[in-house]
Amino acid sequence: MNDLCADISYKSINHVGEQLCGDHVDIVSQPDGSKVIVLADGLGSGVKASILSTLTSKIISTMIAEGLSVEECVNTIAQALPVDPARGVAYSTFTILHLVRNQMAELIQYDNPHVIMIRDGRVTDYQRLEINLEGKRIYHSKIRLQEGDVFVAMSDGCPHAGIGRAYNFGWKREDIADFMADMSLAGHTAKALCALLIDECDKLYGHKPGDDATACVVRIRQRTPMNILFGPPASRDESDRMMGLFFSKEGKHIVCGGTTASIAAKFLGKPVETDIRLDRASKVPPISRIEGVDLVTEGVVTMNRVLSIAQDYLKGEDDYDDWGFGRDGASQICQLLFEEGTDINFFVGRAMNPAHQGADTPINFNIKMSIVEELSECLRRMGKRVKVSYF
Repeated sequence: MNDLCADISYKSINHVGEQLCGDHVDIVSQPDGSKVIVLADGLGSGVKASILSTLTSKIISTMIAEGLSVEECVNTIAQALPVDPARGVAYSTFTILHLVRNQMAELIQYDNPHVIMIRDGRVTDYQRLEINLEGKRIYHSKIRLQEGDVFVAMSDGCPHAGIGRAYNFGWKREDIADFMADMSLAGHTAKALCALLIDECDKLYGHKPGDDATACVVRIRQRTPMNILFGPPASRDESDRMMGLFFSKEGKHIVCGGTTASIAAKFLGKPVETDIRLDRASKVPPISRIEGVDLVTEGVVTMNRVLSIAQDYLKGEDDYDDWGFGRDGASQICQLLFEEGTDINFFVGRAMNPAHQGADTPINFNIKMSIVEELSECLRRMGKRVKVSYF
């Protein structure tokens, strides 16, 4: 195992007039830290295509994750899925990215546009071994991973964008590759790169896609620890131990809560300065500043907002343009936890806040604990390593 990890994201737009997407992406994590990513493109569009692609991606990702061969996967799909009467084929097209312990990328591709690989900001070619299975040409590649590598998998709805509009024959794969290479130089996250590609496809379709279009981006990066302190300890005698452990951790440090900030400031021997200039239009209280701390925010209200954004993020319903560039406390926490951090360490105090115990106050100790538990689960679902320590 090395210190590399994979930043993975995907985004789709539906064929105009369809409520369901005919493409589907499935990601399965393995016990050794490896991941299997499958992008499947079902025949046609709408409900039928959605069912075909979902079944294909689920079957392949599960079988590959369990160590079965490509041959077994293809045979299983051929037997499990119905035959399309018009085309006479039984399964959708697919792209498999198997990230083996963040050391090796194994690519298995059938009839989707070939995966684009970007290394050092340049489009890079890679070897493909052609295999004939069940009369189908499957391309198999193995690539040793390096920090900064970017892989872009897509359905054919992406290169079809612009046909009859901006381009006579669509947005060619080579042009998409150059576009993504330029975007990768800016250091964008996988989520941002996906959004840039699919938004451009949507524009080329005139916002009326003639096909489902899906992009899945994998960005190889170094692991980055992130530490967040939320609430004072149950016992005052534990304050110095809690602060010592928190500030001794490698990575950036986030302090949430007024009382918690005061304890941290006392431990560091620095004052707390509140900054209201950036937060006048915000839905959450203003941030503060303590020398030696990367971010200081209010507590429960801000963290509850972070949880809400995290839940929307996982459903693909978050407003990235809002939190991704926001300067309020909740937006900055989201940027640090969702985009920058890979290993999240929570230091959670169990002290009751007397200000939150009134009968008319909806904030209580159980809500605080619930926020930590739910947010931790959301972060794990994003692929983060999460550790929670209580004091």
